[in-house]
Amino acid sequence: MPKKPIKETIHAKGIDIGIYTNDFQNEFISLTDIAKYRSDDPNATICNWMRNRDTLEFLGLWETLHNPDFKPLEFEGFRSQAGLNAFTMSPSKWINNVSAIGIVSKSGRYGGTYAHSDIAFEFASWISAEFKLYIIKDYQRIKTDENSRLSLNWNLNREISKLNYRIHTDAIKENLIPPELTKEQIAYTYANEADMLNVALFGITAKQWSEMNPDKKGNMRDDANLNQLLVLSNMESYNAVLIEQGKAQSDRLVLLRDLAVKQMKTMESLTMTGLAMLTKKEDDQ
Repeated sequence: MPKKPIKETIHAKGIDIGIYTNDFQNEFISLTDIAKYRSDDPNATICNWMRNRDTLEFLGLWETLHNPDFKPLEFEGFRSQAGLNAFTMSPSKWINNVSAIGIVSKSGRYGGTYAHSDIAFEFASWISAEFKLYIIKDYQRIKTDENSRLSLNWNLNREISKLNYRIHTDAIKENLIPPELTKEQIAYTYANEADMLNVALFGITAKQWSEMNPDKKGNMRDDANLNQLLVLSNMESYNAVLIEQGKAQSDRLVLLRDLAVKQMKTMESLTMTGLAMLTKKEDDQ
């Protein structure tokens, strides 16, 4: 089932411009709203822009770079006709003939023609260089706000995880490390306990993650998402309790794995419920 779009609005010189994303990576901006800056007939404005040879070449290059199902032969046919008086182009004609993904047509309350942000900014340049700057300025505001929220939440959960890890390591020191162990053995025990949590939550050890991700900086916990970090902090606290109870590591691994599965499912359910409520609230406005 496709994810329901998350919608935002760009405000530029008195024009509200819709923007949505399904995956928080590829964002689509309303060409229909952008075209309203120039004309009361936005569809005609979009079609005029698309029949331009330079526009078609840009759209074709974008699809070539991002769309494995793009149809180059059909595109060449359009490009050979571009510039002729009789040549016409529309979003639906482009999408249907070359299997384009960079431009989409939406129906319903939030209907209209949308395009990937790369393409939308190119269209805005054609409409007005000044207007494009206003669009980019407010778009950057939205991205800054979004990144600030994500950064705050991520750092908060990372600090919670670090605090619980201190509780966890103190429990190991007091209950699992006899005085006669060497420093090397103590270090190995710490690493072993940390990797037990890694295996319980991520399914792999820290070393395995590093071997699988040689180009990434930091460690597997730095690469974790918000839900994983929150569950990890709970696992660390729970493991400290299990250690206090004297349970063997093999038994704790099973219990911690069960905890991780249950809490990740709960976190996913809460996340989807929250998004559904947010989307419903926006639709009711």
